[in-house]
Amino acid sequence: MNQISCNICPRNCGADRTRTAGFCGGGSQVKLARAALHHWEEPCISGSRGSGTVFFSGCSLQCVYCQNYKISAENFGREVSTGRLGEIFMMLQEQGAHNINLVNPTHYVPWILEALKSVQGELTIPVVYNSGGYDQVETLKTLEGYVQIYLPDLKYYSSEKSARYSNAPDYFQVASQAVQEMFRQTGPVQLDADGIMQRGLMVRHLVLPGSRQDSMKLLDWLSQNLPTGQYYISLMSQYTPFYHSGQFPEINRRISTFEYRQVADHLIDLGLTDGFMQEKSSAKEEYTPDFDLTGI
Repeated sequence: MNQISCNICPRNCGADRTRTAGFCGGGSQVKLARAALHHWEEPCISGSRGSGTVFFSGCSLQCVYCQNYKISAENFGREVSTGRLGEIFMMLQEQGAHNINLVNPTHYVPWILEALKSVQGELTIPVVYNSGGYDQVETLKTLEGYVQIYLPDLKYYSSEKSARYSNAPDYFQVASQAVQEMFRQTGPVQLDADGIMQRGLMVRHLVLPGSRQDSMKLLDWLSQNLPTGQYYISLMSQYTPFYHSGQFPEINRRISTFEYRQVADHLIDLGLTDGFMQEKSSAKEEYTPDFDLTGI
């Protein structure tokens, strides 16, 4: 990885981030929008005390329906040193967090790694890498031993859809390799006595309007390429039109019960029943926290 000619994410934009921002909007220091306990993740992540979420500003994807667009596309946040980032990790642990949940961390991996090394031995809770799935295998390999839980999205099978909605025609090619590397690092899911995840992989998939066939192809791929029963799938129905989705009429609506049920039934038929499904009523804006620099 090279911060002078940046190749941290699959964009390989070559920016000199000591002088200018990369494709992602990231510069020479980590930028954060929020660091606080969060109770809206999957039960084995949030538990009873909450997940210690750290929201990173900027993004290497350009999803037109992003619910966190204020920080991803608009890059709202405050720059902090890696020393301060380590302090934030410790602060969340002291508040009782079940884990440190790095939300959208892809473009800041070298800085995160430095912060994690600075608190090594003091940080005793698992670290969760919560990304859009658009991660380079080479970058992920640098995190081995520092990340215990991987929580990636697997958004699209179709390159046409990923190009149209996220400006990433190579999304599936990249994300499928990333997910396999994540599983290689963590191995099978491990829970503690309270059912809180301590190690492993959970793949999230958000069902999009008009895309149930694409969703089914992703589930087929998972069934064929990862060992059933050794990882979790979180199948989400919470899609809500956000940001620029109004410019794309086919996704400017919530998904129907029929669409979600078709995908859920396919998941069950494949035997991919380890994980979580959502009620259709989960499509609510309350899943988006206030990005107000809390905890920064």
